Amino acid sequence: MTALPRLAVTVGEPAGIGPELLVRLASMPIAADLVAIGNARTIAETAQRLDLPLHLLSPDAANDRRRGPGELVLIDVPMAEPAWPGRLERANAPAVTTALAIAADGCRDGLFDAIVTLPVHKGIINDAGIPFTGHTEFFADRAGSDVLMLLVAGTLRVALATTHLPLRDVPAAITADRIANRLRLLDTGLRRDFGLDRPRIAVLGLNPHAGEGGHLGREEIDIIAPVVESLRAQGLQLYGPLAADTAFTGSRRGLYDAYFAMYHDQGLTVLKALGFGSAVNVTVGLPFVRTSVDHGVALDIAGSGNADPGSALAAIELALAIAERRRR
Repeated sequence: MTALPRLAVTVGEPAGIGPELLVRLASMPIAADLVAIGNARTIAETAQRLDLPLHLLSPDAANDRRRGPGELVLIDVPMAEPAWPGRLERANAPAVTTALAIAADGCRDGLFDAIVTLPVHKGIINDAGIPFTGHTEFFADRAGSDVLMLLVAGTLRVALATTHLPLRDVPAAITADRIANRLRLLDTGLRRDFGLDRPRIAVLGLNPHAGEGGHLGREEIDIIAPVVESLRAQGLQLYGPLAADTAFTGSRRGLYDAYFAMYHDQGLTVLKALGFGSAVNVTVGLPFVRTSVDHGVALDIAGSGNADPGSALAAIELALAIAERRRR
């Protein structure tokens, strides 16, 4: 019997929709062994509340057999307090970050072929006294890697020069070294993980109209354009800096394999408007494969049975495709 890829799936915020998504995934015909990392009681209670079949297996019990319908291998992570849908609890924040650490270390040790993360609530983790900027930064620190956030919705791919920064801090973070490093990561990731031999990358400007020749800001002239020219000379196929307000128009999207945006909302507003519910977050630059859903914890519908697993399923499918490409 050919071994299936083994995917670690972190449950994320226990009061959000992560447990429901996980239970729904357990009943789907996915060509992978899913290993959930989260709290056993929360997951079991979620299945009971939704009246969905679920049988939790220990990793040892699942070693010599494939997962059946409704079965889920689980690494149990104890929590300080019971989880209630829609109610955040600071005492449970350490369990959320512990699950992420288990997944990252498991990939490092060869236990998992990839990680798929369900959404966390960054605010409650920080309220609990645990500095946490996001999944991307957590895994980068854990692996000691320079990374890049890339969102994928079909053929639309958007990477970010900066991720979870207040808008007032973005201009100071747009440095030549940062732009060059992340553009190289994007080019390498598109080649390695998406099979693009010579990816075409659209580089957006920071300012309106890409600075309007310096009248609306000089970052394009002083920083972004020189880096683009330097990397072009090294063989990267780059275009820009382009005005962000027209770069995504329908007639232009087919010209590029990926966009490189200067800050979070500049690029992700467009991607989520066009692909929300099926988009996937990929962390480029890690020594292991990590994908995630494109949405948050959705406290307003947690426990209602209305969580849509579309993005979670897309994240699993893309993780499997990238892991297979890297294996080959």
